[in-house]
Amino acid sequence: MSPVDGESDGLLGGRDIRALATELDLRPTKRWGQNFVTDPNTVRRIVTAARLSADDVVLEVGPGLGSLTLALLPHASQVIAVEVDPVLAGRLPITVAERAPAMASRLTVVEADAMRIDHLPAEPTALVANLPYNVAVPVVLHLLETFESLRTVLVMVQKEVADRLAAAPGSRVYGVPSVKARWYADVEPAGNIGTSVFWPVPHVDSGLVRMTRHEPLPSRAGREATFAVIDAAFAQRRKTLRSALAGLAGSPAAAEEALRAAGVDPGLRGEQLGIGDFVGVADALATRTGGVSV
Repeated sequence: MSPVDGESDGLLGGRDIRALATELDLRPTKRWGQNFVTDPNTVRRIVTAARLSADDVVLEVGPGLGSLTLALLPHASQVIAVEVDPVLAGRLPITVAERAPAMASRLTVVEADAMRIDHLPAEPTALVANLPYNVAVPVVLHLLETFESLRTVLVMVQKEVADRLAAAPGSRVYGVPSVKARWYADVEPAGNIGTSVFWPVPHVDSGLVRMTRHEPLPSRAGREATFAVIDAAFAQRRKTLRSALAGLAGSPAAAEEALRAAGVDPGLRGEQLGIGDFVGVADALATRTGGVSV
């Protein structure tokens, strides 16, 4: 194996990935969004973008064959790798023991669906992952809600998903994921990744998104009620908020009253509001109607 393949620091290169896949008789599936990173420089870049501290407990979702896992271990006190594929979950500790034996004690593998976990062996402080595009947003939101200990997030997702998550109000791609992510954290783009660093090669580019958890937003109505307002506001993007929120408020007139109480123009559309505006509207609806139906 040449140094280009990652031998100098134990990372996996393209030939290593294919050798492991052959050993495991692995056929990557679309169901689990399996596109494995074959370029050591890419995982080094992800780790750098994650801005980890030596005492971080890193949660990695979908470690696959271990490309990113091996890069994370030297930069964290512990890596908890959640893997849904039992074959990959079983092989990962062996790969780490073979390629980074001094770091093996830092790894804990949890065989589970990330959307269903509600506890882990330790409280994670950072989420770093290469996520399948079809579950990326639900997984990130679930983990931020479930583990308040998560202070930072660095995820690689399909470029379109990255753009949506990082979009600002008024942007063409600003929508439900953009707003809900900001309930928990400040969100920013952290770079783009081309297709050539994956096996199998995907049809679209990927993007990195960084999130930094902020203090809980002051909200009387709470997360579920605020998220219900967000969902309603974007359900039909062409509708004004007065019309879009009529169902939640009981009538267009009641929606307008709540919007004006929150300092929001009823003639605006959802894509023009920030998370603070949505919190204000949810609070106003709760005050005037006794609560938002969620």
